[in-house]
Amino acid sequence: MISFQLSDHQQQVKEIVHWFAENEMRPISMEADRLGKVPDEWLERINQLGIQLSTSSFGGDKQKSGSGEKKKTERQGNRLAVIASEELGWGDPAIALTLPGPGLGGPPVQSSGTPEQKERFLSIFSRDEPPRWGAYALTEPDAGSDVSGIRTTAKKVEGGYVLNGQKIFITNGGRASWVVVFATIDRSLGRAGHRAFVVEKGTPGFSCTRLAHKMGIRASETAELLFEDCFVPDENLLGGEEYYQAKASGPSGFRVAMKTFDNTRPIVASMAIGIARAAYEYTLDLVRREYPKQGSFYHRASELLADAELDIEAARLLTWEAAWKADIGQPNAKEAAMCKAYAGKIALDVCAKCLELLGPIGLEQHIVEKLYRDAKIFDIFEGTNQIQHLVTARQLYEPHGVRV
Repeated sequence: MISFQLSDHQQQVKEIVHWFAENEMRPISMEADRLGKVPDEWLERINQLGIQLSTSSFGGDKQKSGSGEKKKTERQGNRLAVIASEELGWGDPAIALTLPGPGLGGPPVQSSGTPEQKERFLSIFSRDEPPRWGAYALTEPDAGSDVSGIRTTAKKVEGGYVLNGQKIFITNGGRASWVVVFATIDRSLGRAGHRAFVVEKGTPGFSCTRLAHKMGIRASETAELLFEDCFVPDENLLGGEEYYQAKASGPSGFRVAMKTFDNTRPIVASMAIGIARAAYEYTLDLVRREYPKQGSFYHRASELLADAELDIEAARLLTWEAAWKADIGQPNAKEAAMCKAYAGKIALDVCAKCLELLGPIGLEQHIVEKLYRDAKIFDIFEGTNQIQHLVTARQLYEPHGVRV
C-alpha cells in the first residue's frame, strides 16, 4: 500500500520551502507583479543561497551507510519535487518560475543527454556563479497543442545542423544560458523526424525578439525566440546521433518531449494546487473572522469552502500518485495527464469561489485577485486541459486496441 504520511525528510522539505515562500516570496509578490519582473538584487541573493528551480535539487535517492559507502534507497525525487512545488506555488507561481536554475530545460537534459552534455549544461548552475537559467522551447505559432506539427527545421550540414524557425511562450527564454529546442529534420517523417538540440545563448542566428505581456504570472519572463540560419554543432544534439540511430524505430525528439511532460506535468499540477490552497486559506481565515456565524451567507460560504478543500485534496492525491509512479520507474503518462488536467481546472475554480466570497475587496490589487489571474495559465501550458483528456483517453483505450 502507498503511505499518505510524509516521511521526516519530506516533511522537512515542505516546512523549509514553505518558510521560504512565506518569508521571501510573499513580501515581494505584489510588487513583482506590478513591475512585471522579479528584482535582480533578490535573484542575486537567492542564487547565493543556493536556491534553484531544478528537480535534481530534490534528489535524496542515495544515502551513506555507516561505513561511508553510498547505498541505494527508494527514489523520491519526483515526490519531493511536487511537495516543494506546491509550497512555491502557494508563495508566488511567477516568482517560482523565475528562480535561477535549469527549470523545464533540466528534465530532457537529465533524461536524454549524454554524460558529457549533462556535465556541460547542468554544472553551470552554482551559487558561486551569477544567476543562470535554462529553458525549454517547443511551442510554435502553428504547433501548440499539436506538438507533432512543429515547423522549425534542422538541416544537416558538416559538423552539425542549421536551425530555422520560431518559438513562442518560452519561460525564461530571453535570459537563458541555453535552451532545449525541438526541430524536425524532415517534415515528411512526422514525429520520427523530431530532434532536440541545446542552443546556447549568443549563438549566431539565435535571438529573442519579444517578451510577452500577460494577464497572469506577470513577473515571469515569457519570450519569443527566432532561429535564422542558426548553426548548432553535433555535440549539442541532445543524446547524440547514436541516441536516434540505436534502432530503426528508436527514440525521436517527440518522445523526448513527451517523456519530459511525464516528469513536469505533476510539478505544474502541484504549483496549481499551491495557488488554489493560497486563495482558499486566505478566504477561510477571512470568513472565520468577519462573516456572521449564522444565516444563509455563512452557510453558503461554508459550502463553497468545503467544495474547495475537497477539490484541493483530490488534486493533491492525483499528483502524488503520478510522482510516486515516476519514482518507482512505472509509466505515468496517464496519471501525469490526469493530475495536470484536474489541478489546472480546480485552481481557477477555487480562486473564482474565493473572489466571490471576498466581494469588492478582492477585486483590485489583492493577493487573491492576482492568484486568479495567475491560475489560468496552469490550465494551458505543459499541454491544455483538452490535450490532457486526450492523453488520458488514449492511455485508457490503447490496451484494448482502440486508437483515440
